[in-house]
Amino acid sequence: LISAITDMLWAFPPIILALAIVTILGPGLTNVVVAVSIVSWAPYTRIVRAKTQSIISREFITAARAVGESSLSIMFRYVLPNTLASVIVLATLTIPSAILYTTALSFLGFGAQPPTPDWGAMLNEGKDYIFKAPWCSVFPGLFITLTALSFNLLGDALRDVLDPKLRLG
Repeated sequence: LISAITDMLWAFPPIILALAIVTILGPGLTNVVVAVSIVSWAPYTRIVRAKTQSIISREFITAARAVGESSLSIMFRYVLPNTLASVIVLATLTIPSAILYTTALSFLGFGAQPPTPDWGAMLNEGKDYIFKAPWCSVFPGLFITLTALSFNLLGDALRDVLDPKLRLG
């Protein structure tokens, strides 16, 4: 059932789905966070499911069952620690997408409402002054880019450190 819901969720572009959700819920930072969370959980579902199935089929899980460990104990002692690295790496690689979705929704007026500062709202306000005062748009855009790039580089570095296949070669 969860896989079917995940497949249906992936059938729509995330930003369009987030826009539809925020349109239904109304503008505001909380609603944007809810919308971005809804459109961002599918990759986590896939990764956790695949890693869990891979780990459960390994011999040390069979041995743990043979000595009488409970399913809950196996999940917390073996499965969770072995899937955690993948989830951490995925989180650092999907944060830039969440930042861009949030910024886009704020640019369109659905995000944080004034006087709350928001990069998307700053870009929206600065677009009218792009030729007279370009810094109004350039700096928020630059910081959006640098933040997204930083999280991508962090995710790449964590993947290199935490992925045992990359350490062997």
